[in-house]
Amino acid sequence: MSIAGALSNALSGLNANARAAELVSSNVANAMTEGYAPRSLELSTRSLGGAGSGVRVEGVIRHTDNVLIGDRRLADAAIGHTGTHAQFLSDLERVIGSPDSAGSLSGRIAQFEASLVEAAARPDSEARLSAVLDAAKGLTSHLKTTTDNIQNARLEADRGIALQVDQLNAGLKDVQFLNTKIQEAMMRGVDPSGMMDLRQLKIDEISSIVPLKEIPRDHGQVALITTGGALLLDGKAAELEFSTVNMIVPEMTQAGGALSGLTINGRAIVTSAERGPIAGGSLAGLFDVRDDLAVSAQSRVDAVARDLVERFQDPSLDPTRAPGGAGLFTDNGAPFDPLDEVALSTRLTVNAAVDPDQSGAIWRLRDGLGAAVPGDVGNASLLGDLADALSENRVPASGGFLGAARSSAGLAADLLTVIGAERNQTETRLTFSTAQHNSLRQMEYSKGVDTDAEMQKLMMIEQAYAANAQVISTVDEMLQTILGL
Repeated sequence: MSIAGALSNALSGLNANARAAELVSSNVANAMTEGYAPRSLELSTRSLGGAGSGVRVEGVIRHTDNVLIGDRRLADAAIGHTGTHAQFLSDLERVIGSPDSAGSLSGRIAQFEASLVEAAARPDSEARLSAVLDAAKGLTSHLKTTTDNIQNARLEADRGIALQVDQLNAGLKDVQFLNTKIQEAMMRGVDPSGMMDLRQLKIDEISSIVPLKEIPRDHGQVALITTGGALLLDGKAAELEFSTVNMIVPEMTQAGGALSGLTINGRAIVTSAERGPIAGGSLAGLFDVRDDLAVSAQSRVDAVARDLVERFQDPSLDPTRAPGGAGLFTDNGAPFDPLDEVALSTRLTVNAAVDPDQSGAIWRLRDGLGAAVPGDVGNASLLGDLADALSENRVPASGGFLGAARSSAGLAADLLTVIGAERNQTETRLTFSTAQHNSLRQMEYSKGVDTDAEMQKLMMIEQAYAANAQVISTVDEMLQTILGL
């Protein structure tokens, strides 16, 4: 080997060692940086005229496990989906209240029943009749509060959808921009690893909104597609559109056109299907809350209100009431129409005939809604019949409950049981998804920067650097000797 060849080899080695030391420094410095992938040099032998001429730095290799990252992103989406469901069901269960709480739905019914029994024991007591009225009003108020909370949850979900659609659009634009910059860097021969780290973080940020699959494309670019088959990015980012509303009432549904659906590049997509284009992430979870879970919950609450109205609207219960007239509980003062059950819980009121605040008379609870004058103050038959009507076993006419006969208190307990069971199932799935996410995240961390290995690599780089420097020093001595001849 000539002196010039030896010098060229040593210089190329020093250059490669310097670049390798720089990568080790970057790896160690970013060992705890989120989204950072370890780097290493890609080297090849350089030849000149068929003879070895040192080492060439081909580029930087960014080490990632794309399968592991993809699985972890799907776990992120599962947490977003089940977490949204669990939060709604937990809040609804809290609003309805546990049976041992006086302010719960079951507690209100128990209080109403107890007040009827106490009034029947002393039908002449105006205080006890007033307690019946107050308990009845408390029951209607609780049903209205429950409905208000359900509709507020739907409105919050609607706003959440709008926010997440904006986040998704912005995230897709960022990934598109980074795709372009990465392509430009690779075409110029510049290391794009830093931008790839940032792109990975950007995709991670939106992976909980919709479950994503990352597909590699030429020149370092990637395409993004949901597990349901919706193409969100392939060269150009898709545009998602959604319109929010200022208020939501039980009658408003997406199917009826009162609530917005979701479009991708102007094309409407199905948001309710379990295997739909966006199924599995927090965005689908919010659509589920707004259009499915909350609607079903509202239907059950309305069924409880209907059961309550129909128990006291029985024509045989109060002979003083006009045929077809409203019972103790009314639909905004009118008799209940089975064809108009939606949002009944919001319209439920106590009959004005027994309410002194509405020009009624409290003694009509004892003597009958249609009584013109007070009757025998010792007659407790109607109060007893009202208590019996509340505890009578009836099959609920709606709400999707099982077809078993039950009392009013039993129906309220079943409502809470159904919601509690759904919450337990959802929280079980959430626990599994969280555990899966944590395991995958730990595996991902284990494939990150190993500082011990980097230190060992640095020692080898130092040795190689010293060897190349020694060659250069020897070449220098040889040249000095030749020049001195």
